[in-house]
Amino acid sequence: PISATNSMVCFPCCFCVQTNEAAIIETCGKFNRLGTAGMNVVVCPWEQVSGKVSYRVQQLDVRVETKTKDNVFITAVVSVQYQVLKEKVYDAFYSLTNPQQQITAHVYDVMRSQLPTLDLDAVFEAKEELAIAVKAALQQTMEDFGFQILQALITDLDPDQRVKQAMNEINSSKRLKEAIAEQAEGAKILQVKSAEAEAEAKYLSGVGVAKQRRAIVDGLRGSIVDFSSGVEGTSAKDVMDLLLLSQYFDMLKDTAGDPNCKTVFVPSSKSLGDETRNALLQAESGK
Repeated sequence: PISATNSMVCFPCCFCVQTNEAAIIETCGKFNRLGTAGMNVVVCPWEQVSGKVSYRVQQLDVRVETKTKDNVFITAVVSVQYQVLKEKVYDAFYSLTNPQQQITAHVYDVMRSQLPTLDLDAVFEAKEELAIAVKAALQQTMEDFGFQILQALITDLDPDQRVKQAMNEINSSKRLKEAIAEQAEGAKILQVKSAEAEAEAKYLSGVGVAKQRRAIVDGLRGSIVDFSSGVEGTSAKDVMDLLLLSQYFDMLKDTAGDPNCKTVFVPSSKSLGDETRNALLQAESGK
């Protein structure tokens, strides 16, 4: 339908609003009502759609460069997730010209007041505290303008490249020092265990030698007793001389059969000259 009032023609105009959006409808420049999701009608030319507000969650990434307490410049990236409150669409649309710029200013203010109080290492440990401080500061201010701050996240902390290289070298040196200490400790344990094993082996070898000698003595004792009882007129000294002579010949046999033995000298000196000659021959063969 078309109506005429004071020669002014008015006619309805249809428009659609997407889900999770609201249309701002004004009458002659004054706010009139909100257009909800679906089809809406305005009376042209008295009414017009001045803009639309989205209820979707939006994210703004803010890069802040500042320095820490130990004079290291660092770039922090703060991701702010915010949403328009449905009951405050009017404030969200008319209160701020640029909401993103307002949020950015508050993020700058909080980060540049907090980071200079922390050393570089403490900054990485205090990410959660910094995010909470940013969210609290934004929530107090932006809620009056119709915005709800859902989350503030410190998504990146990027110091200067030379600082990162120095930190990596410090960490590498520390780990290398720990590796050397562990290696030295392992070598120490190996030496201690080796010494303990050698001591145990020598102890067991000594026990074996002692048992061997005890067995030899027992065998000699038995041989002397048997020989003395079997051959009349022999004394214990005669038996011992015979056993020693037998062992002497066994020793000469074993020595001569050794592949590393070249000369066997049998002592048979009758004078000082013979002893001197034998000593010279032995010294010459030992070269």
